[in-house]
Amino acid sequence: MKKIAVFTSGGDAPGMNACIRAVVRGAIYHQVEIYGIRYGYNGMIKGDIYHMNSHSVSNILQKGGTILKSARSQDFRTKEGRQKAYEQLQKFGIEGLIAIGGDGTFTGANIFYEEYGVPTVGAPGTIDNDLYGTDYTIGFDTAVNTALQAIDKIRDTADSHDRIFFIEVMGRDSGYLAIQSGIGGGAEIVMVPETRTSSADVINILKQGWNRKKTSSIIVVAEGDEEGDALQIADKVKQALNDKDMRVTILGHIQRGGSPTAADRTLASRLGLGALEGLLNGEKNKMAGIINDKLVYTSFKECITLQKPINPDLLRMVEILSV
Repeated sequence: MKKIAVFTSGGDAPGMNACIRAVVRGAIYHQVEIYGIRYGYNGMIKGDIYHMNSHSVSNILQKGGTILKSARSQDFRTKEGRQKAYEQLQKFGIEGLIAIGGDGTFTGANIFYEEYGVPTVGAPGTIDNDLYGTDYTIGFDTAVNTALQAIDKIRDTADSHDRIFFIEVMGRDSGYLAIQSGIGGGAEIVMVPETRTSSADVINILKQGWNRKKTSSIIVVAEGDEEGDALQIADKVKQALNDKDMRVTILGHIQRGGSPTAADRTLASRLGLGALEGLLNGEKNKMAGIINDKLVYTSFKECITLQKPINPDLLRMVEILSV
């Protein structure tokens, strides 16, 4: 394989640039021509492709976002769109792809291979940490720390005013971001999609805390929780406890930005180089991941279809440590 291309797709995540850098520098080391595709699958369709060199990735390790830009492509969902993308790759002689993204990115790559035989190896780039086949995804650690900084600051004002704060974090249908930021921030309650916590449960736990002389509380809510979003849950609780002062904070996209932590820079570099060398060694339609500190390759099909469970000990820890 003499020519490959790298692209980022879907939601951006801190550490994507470190991953791009590892792919580019690794390709140069292995004497392979490396191209960048801007704006993910949209750029592939439009031919927004350029040759990269070592200088292309200088001074990007510490930057959030992605220098290759990102997008969600509706056109790539169509056969016509994928045909155009294949024709553009052919123009540049590109033989394989490195895709940095999440399950939507890998779904597209899998279909693309079935139709046109273009092999892809993925690197998991998503703050949600919801991909099967890796202990952690690129951007997760930074997002947890960003959420934790916000929770720490909100804790100060909650304590000053004896308030209940409902703090909503991202994560889509996964509670990983909520559970780790909740434990780190000392939340009394963490609500995640993986387990059922009703508004009645929240009210009961809050009352127990007041009986132990707690004057303020932090409730971390994953955006995909089955009970609703933070505003809906807070409204239900307020109806039962209308004498209590409550506030809602939705952290939103602040969790996606910022300079990646050391952990994310290292992880992204390992996964970028692992994806590149996997592709060069014949891996295809697989995601590079780190499990128990070892590089592994998991098929896109498994990454997309298998659910990554939350360790129940973490949920138990929240209950015990909130006493």
